[in-house]
Amino acid sequence: MRVDLFDFDLPNDRIALRPARPRDAAKMLLVERDALSDRGVLDLSDILRPGDVLVFNDTRVIPAQLEGRRGEARVGATLHKRADLRSWWAFVRNAKRVRDGDVIEFSSGVKASAVERDPEGAILLHFHGDEPVELLLERAGEMPLPPYIAGKRPTDDADRDDYQTMFARESGAVAAPTAALHFTDRLIAALDERGVQREMLTLHVGAGTFLPVKADDTSAHRMHSEWGRIDQATADRLNAAKARGGRLIAVGTTSLRLVESAAGDDGKVHPFEGDTAIFITPGYRFKAVDGLMTNFHLPRSTLFMLVSALMRLETMKRAYAHAIEHGYRFYSYGDSSLLLP
Repeated sequence: MRVDLFDFDLPNDRIALRPARPRDAAKMLLVERDALSDRGVLDLSDILRPGDVLVFNDTRVIPAQLEGRRGEARVGATLHKRADLRSWWAFVRNAKRVRDGDVIEFSSGVKASAVERDPEGAILLHFHGDEPVELLLERAGEMPLPPYIAGKRPTDDADRDDYQTMFARESGAVAAPTAALHFTDRLIAALDERGVQREMLTLHVGAGTFLPVKADDTSAHRMHSEWGRIDQATADRLNAAKARGGRLIAVGTTSLRLVESAAGDDGKVHPFEGDTAIFITPGYRFKAVDGLMTNFHLPRSTLFMLVSALMRLETMKRAYAHAIEHGYRFYSYGDSSLLLP
């Protein structure tokens, strides 16, 4: 499909630079095939049915944004995918000044060597020393806010909490599964009382989620892979809930992509551990997921393509036009939508 079909105009003032406070005070647009309803995140327990399952991503964002020097040249690095215990692939600013074998000196005594480049221009960085890389990043790194926020204000201490979900357990993401940022203890208690189940999986979100689609046609776009895991017990519980008539509602596009990567053509979810580069566009036949809670996405992005696949492009263009007209806040710190096809 032509990428320009997924374009739309978004006023600059609709981009949220801070989350709603409290988190569950965000607005939520309920999108059904033939209806739009202005709701709030706290209405979720009234909309979902007993026996439905919310599927969360328990990945934890690491401070993956680094600033340093290679000689006299300033270099910025955003880690996006782990290669091994001491090495990460990174998108590097001023990459032309970095050659294979060069040492980049970051703050707090953290150093890394440039090992190689991939065809996309990312650089493999090998971190020096014996300390776990996670500890080095805690010293030298900052939270990797999306470029549409970082370009408008600096990262600060509040972002270390704001850009982390209440479910964050497994360190390795360089972008938050932002749909789950809206959840609070109060909302979880209401969902429990309603009889809505919840399950956890892990997908370490990469910085590639923010990369624009540069191709003119979706068939020419190459997705960056991300590592994920669904264990046997979780897969069994998801399948049992479906067999009882419950709906699987993915909380975020990351959860949806991993469930669909793990699902067979019969709709059964299987255990999964490894990389996925699934690219969902209109025409895709969903195997296991019955709905999606997600924030509002960038124009021409793979994520807007995904929601258009779930609900139809015409429906999502109408929903986004409604959201813009009615003051919804967009992107990572913005408001939510609940898509029920």
